[in-house]
Amino acid sequence: MSSDTPVTDKIDKKSTLKDEPPMWLIGYNLLSGCLWSFVLLNVIATHISFGFDFYRTFQLTHWWTTIIQCFAVVEIYNSAMGIVRSPILTTTMQVLSRLLVVIGVWTIVPYAPNNYSYAYLTVHIAWSLSEVIRYYYYAQHLISQQTQIKGQTPNKVSPLLLWLRYNAFIILYPLGITSELIMIWSAAFHSKSSIYGLFLLISMAAYIPGAPVLFSHMLVQRKKFLGNKITKKTE
Repeated sequence: MSSDTPVTDKIDKKSTLKDEPPMWLIGYNLLSGCLWSFVLLNVIATHISFGFDFYRTFQLTHWWTTIIQCFAVVEIYNSAMGIVRSPILTTTMQVLSRLLVVIGVWTIVPYAPNNYSYAYLTVHIAWSLSEVIRYYYYAQHLISQQTQIKGQTPNKVSPLLLWLRYNAFIILYPLGITSELIMIWSAAFHSKSSIYGLFLLISMAAYIPGAPVLFSHMLVQRKKFLGNKITKKTE
């Protein structure tokens, strides 16, 4: 599932007027945005450079994506420690669904046919664009809060970033989830262990309640942050 662990808009508005956002949190968002930009460019450039060879693309890029995605366990820590206000349950669901793909499929069942298909490309497009938009939006939002607390004129979040943050998921979430399920399904039936294959199928079943919950959460966030603008346009 597409990861969407909010890093800043969970900070209570009252507290943001008193407490300056930590610099490391801004740096974390900026670094994460850069890393996911690299992930997307790495896959696209490799795929083109090797003549659109899916096998070479997977072999040369999946380890980079796996390593960078594993860093997302920090999101679970941030939620558990109260550094951010995201629910620990949904945060864990989001992170584990990604780890299921990068470790449970790409690492354990690297020979599954759909690892070498368009699903590998589309999952990178969905994941990377979602994360780049999300992390850069939160970094800019934190910087705006920081300047406001210091009594300076706050730098407003880019209208384009704001629009992408609460609209792009409408396309990227279904694209990412569908791509993930395609690869998990393939791995389940090509695993050398029937027990592990069954585990993957059971894991797929978790998407049935999980995906609607995460998608509806973003719809609620969209209404919350864009509600006034949407209402004005429709009047």
